[in-house]
Amino acid sequence: MTSIQQSTVQQLHGWGRAMATSSQVRRITSVDEAVACVREAAAEKSSTSRGLTARGLGRSYGDPAQNSGGLTLDMTGLNRILSVDAAITGGEPVVECEAGVSLDTLMKVLLPFGLWIPVLPGTRQVTIGGAIGADVHGKNHHTQGSFGNHVRSMDLLTADGEIHHLTPDGDESELFWATIGGMGLTGLVLRATVAVQRAESAYFSVDTDRIGGIDELMTQMTARDADYTYSVAWFDAVTRGEHMGRAVLTLGNKAGVDELPRKLRRQPLAFSAPSFGTVPPVFPNGMVNALTARAFSEFWYYKAPAHRVGEIQNITQFFHPLDIAQDWNRVYGPAGFLQYQFVVPFGAEDTFRQTLELITSSGHYSCLNVLKRFGEGNPAPLSFPTPGWTLTADFPIKPGLDTLCRRLDELVLSVGGRLYLAKDSRMTASDLRQMYPRLEDFRAVRQRVDPDGLFTSDQARRLEL
Repeated sequence: MTSIQQSTVQQLHGWGRAMATSSQVRRITSVDEAVACVREAAAEKSSTSRGLTARGLGRSYGDPAQNSGGLTLDMTGLNRILSVDAAITGGEPVVECEAGVSLDTLMKVLLPFGLWIPVLPGTRQVTIGGAIGADVHGKNHHTQGSFGNHVRSMDLLTADGEIHHLTPDGDESELFWATIGGMGLTGLVLRATVAVQRAESAYFSVDTDRIGGIDELMTQMTARDADYTYSVAWFDAVTRGEHMGRAVLTLGNKAGVDELPRKLRRQPLAFSAPSFGTVPPVFPNGMVNALTARAFSEFWYYKAPAHRVGEIQNITQFFHPLDIAQDWNRVYGPAGFLQYQFVVPFGAEDTFRQTLELITSSGHYSCLNVLKRFGEGNPAPLSFPTPGWTLTADFPIKPGLDTLCRRLDELVLSVGGRLYLAKDSRMTASDLRQMYPRLEDFRAVRQRVDPDGLFTSDQARRLEL
């Protein structure tokens, strides 16, 4: 029986719940199974074959983990943590695990050892393979870089059925860095060794300020970011005029045991992950509209303290409040939503303001809006972060949204900015070429290790990757 015969047909979509396509899906549970599956798919590859793609927990927002009419490999069965080296006598602590291990699972294993994952995106429900493929970033990019900066080695299964042991500066460093941020198009990540950090507690010391508008926000972040490991702002994408871009700025550092209230010092590394359950699929389209977006923005802005210093927050409060409700994306209704994230370089603040003016006057409403500052990027040719301002907004799918996004694209392109592939569902191949100047470096590596294009996706076909 072939791999495809053992698979099942499923309809898959990204976290935005739009653009669903059907694929054969097979769950991989061992390295041997992955090798056999890739070799079989390579042997069956033809000019009409749709190839295969890897999929983790489905948290990319668009179509990079979909493969319409082809084979999709569910990698969540490769879920073993292989070793934890806490480096008690000195040196760098590391963890070795299979690609299907989630950051949530890894965090729960590491914290009792006093160890911490150096880069966390906006959800813990991301696999190690997904974190590598998207080169995820968090609130600390300006101090810690993106996830790929902390990967010390990985095992990559390429289209010829061979496993390559890759390191950042080894003989195949080009393949290593093409895999970081490469959206799964160089092969299957099977396992990885990741450097982790020591932590005294599972808590953070957080300073919070309400900011009256976008100019003040950017000034404050520029002046203060260097003093904090973590920095992020929620901003109002509805209010116009003098208070356009009013925001809640949150700055934080890891909390030491001596900073904790007495009741928390007994178990400083305890990790609580409360859950409100699963959001049911009962919400209609249009729940996020002018009325609800204004009400939410007013509430979210004024619920924050005008100024507060040294509040102790746990991991869920500080990093992942949305993880409290499973399937929260259903709130947008069956039509789904689009998350639009871009970065523009420092010095392009006027253009950045224009993007916000365009959003607030567009008639398209977003409640979950994030502003951060990126530090230096890494050598990966398709890694998204580059020094500058990055904005994220969630827009319900409705008529006219593509027109807004196209105008935003033009502004971003005009100053040498780029969109994030892990959030993308509508970028054009032409825009990709302009936004990622090292695209041909990536293509050259991919052509060398996968000349027949065995590893592909709906996104890869759309972007002519």
